[in-house]
Amino acid sequence: MELPVVVIGAGPQGLAAGAQLLERGIEPLILEAGSTAAAAVAEWGHVALFSSWPELVEPAAERLLASTGWVAPVAGHPTGSEWIEAYLAPLAAALGERVRTDTRVVGVARKGRDLLVDAGRAKQPFVVLTRDAHGTEARVEARAVIDASGTWSTPAPAGASGIPALGEQAATAAGFVAHRIPDHAEAQGLDGRHVVVVGNGHSAATAIIQLAETVRAHPGTRVSWLLRRGSVGNTFGGGAADELAERGALGQRAKRAVEEGLVTLVTAFRTDAITLNGDGHVIVTAEDGRVLDPVDRVFVLTGFRPDLSFLSEIRLELDHRLQAPKRVAVEIDPNIHSRGSVRATGAAELSHPDSGFFIVGAKSYGRAPTFLAITGYEQVRSIAANLAGDHEAAARVELTLPDTGVCGRSGFFDTPKPAADGCCIGSEPMTQGATPGQ
Repeated sequence: MELPVVVIGAGPQGLAAGAQLLERGIEPLILEAGSTAAAAVAEWGHVALFSSWPELVEPAAERLLASTGWVAPVAGHPTGSEWIEAYLAPLAAALGERVRTDTRVVGVARKGRDLLVDAGRAKQPFVVLTRDAHGTEARVEARAVIDASGTWSTPAPAGASGIPALGEQAATAAGFVAHRIPDHAEAQGLDGRHVVVVGNGHSAATAIIQLAETVRAHPGTRVSWLLRRGSVGNTFGGGAADELAERGALGQRAKRAVEEGLVTLVTAFRTDAITLNGDGHVIVTAEDGRVLDPVDRVFVLTGFRPDLSFLSEIRLELDHRLQAPKRVAVEIDPNIHSRGSVRATGAAELSHPDSGFFIVGAKSYGRAPTFLAITGYEQVRSIAANLAGDHEAAARVELTLPDTGVCGRSGFFDTPKPAADGCCIGSEPMTQGATPGQ
């Protein structure tokens, strides 16, 4: 009996991988750490997606679901919860016992070969060490492994050096710091408070829009938006030039919140400390000594990073900056690229020195932002074809990714200056909106 392909994570890409493999006659086993499929999506279920329904349903998954009488939603931009209810949960049900929940992967290796050993390595199956909700451990052997575990469980900290700011972990444990987007009820419950958002991406913009509504309803509320970069850069996105209209509109709505004075935008603020002051607030301090007025709540939305801890015995080929597969990193590195469009990637770009091991989904982008569901769907289509021996289909690119309409760079980190190509023109470090505490 041939060994299964183990898929780590029953999120959108993991479930899509299961459907693609099954259609190719390959038995998948999908291991999910959460108590339900798409458990990570459920945690941001109140957030609407940029993509519309046709881009959120994977083709092989749709064919599998069609056999059950399921009908695909045809229009609109669902929230995470709606995505689960209308598509991801039915897909997990269709895959049945191939999806195993409450099963956390804690290690992956070649059977009988640690990282050091060359002899016979490629001929050995993979062995996947799991731990269930009761702490019981087990091993599963696999012909190949697809890591679709995502990055949701490993958010980046507020600290500007990539490590937690002084006091950040204690402030998080005390409930003053959250590494997620507030929902409407939580945002409205912060009326009359001083709220800080740290971050430059789409999650930060979403939080700003939500909190700006609180300021409109309760003018005594203060919102400070902290950017590490010395200029605004691409914070507000590409607007009408973005080929995903909802993504472009998001940045423009955040920009209006700043322009209307609902939000204080502070650039070149590199957080050094978030400390409890003993009177129900935290004090947020920058590396240059600037201090905000006492803060009631901090939302740290500085991106995510891949969890590589359980892959220590797998031979990986990762970019040293992004922690993404090297051949993917050259397509997405914001330090290099000056435009928003990237090329779709497949099995060839996602492979590693340990043949048969692949990282897909948001985790394949490492620390880079702006991953889309359709990117992951193309990845797993190519990998399933590769594992089935259909190398022509694996090499074929069946997707063109939408352009963001902005430069890939985030803005100048220190001294702003115009770029030679006119892209990402800088401006002086600034505070825009209401004046923050100093």
